Amino acid sequence: MGAAIGPQKDFSAEALRAMARRTKDGPLARRLLALPAIYDGATRGEAAKIGGVTLQIVRDWVLRFNADGPNGLVDRKAPGQPSLLKDEHRAALAHMVEDGQTPAIHGVVRWRIVDLCQWLFE
Repeated sequence: MGAAIGPQKDFSAEALRAMARRTKDGPLARRLLALPAIYDGATRGEAAKIGGVTLQIVRDWVLRFNADGPNGLVDRKAPGQPSLLKDEHRAALAHMVEDGQTPAIHGVVRWRIVDLCQWLFE
């Protein structure tokens, strides 16, 4: 088993606690409150109890904190599934919605999602 990875020394425990007090983001505050325990000499298990997570999560927090500082602890947006529409399809859809429907041509008096999906499919 390797040695524990310590948090970077650029920040003090008090500075992290102050950041946790100022933030409006609950999960970020929890992460910022778990790390000062490590600075103060607590074990990773104690820091995990403070954060309400497992030891592996605390290790991940320390690695993210060391790499990016406090900004590394902010929740990131998941990448999600890539769009199925190509740029030309997206532009045609925007053009169709902006121009509005013609009941005689499109067979609808207002656009619904199902109608636009059918038009895109065709």
